[in-house]
Amino acid sequence: MKKINNKGVAGLELALSVITMLFVMGLLVMVYSLMGSELQGASYTSTTVTFGNTTATPPLNATGFYYPTLATIGADRDCQLTIDYAINTTGATSLINSANWTVSGCFINGSTASALYLNFPINISGSYTYDADNTATLVMNETATSLSDVPDWFPIVIVITFMVVLILLTVMIVRAVRGSGLMGEEGA
Repeated sequence: MKKINNKGVAGLELALSVITMLFVMGLLVMVYSLMGSELQGASYTSTTVTFGNTTATPPLNATGFYYPTLATIGADRDCQLTIDYAINTTGATSLINSANWTVSGCFINGSTASALYLNFPINISGSYTYDADNTATLVMNETATSLSDVPDWFPIVIVITFMVVLILLTVMIVRAVRGSGLMGEEGA
């Protein structure tokens, strides 16, 4: 049996152990957060929605894109729009040639040659596909969100640890002063 003598350390081992523990916890949180986001991205359910005769109005945003007035189109994850046909609804109803527009994601952009056609409301029919949430992705999102809150506790743990170290240091100083004989005993 070897006797351990840690005089003069004053809780340094405790502080180093806590800092090492926090580093390892931070590393694990980062790894699990990255894994959770990758698993979530791979677990979405591909969903296709078909629509017919939906009104697409003149530019609704600053980039000049046109899009159908569906509740979710364009806002969905990895949305891809497929247009079967587009009809000009002003004046004489006429089919708009597919060469007069381009599709980017779930947005329609009229070509410059088709500005006359696409500056009026048009009706489009087609479908769009997007990645929908499911039970697995929702659970993974909650887990990743919960894990992201763990580092918020690190400063509190560090402060408490160093308070304990300071208390240990104070006790050591008081014991050293008492043991040196500088504090005299009161007589009877």
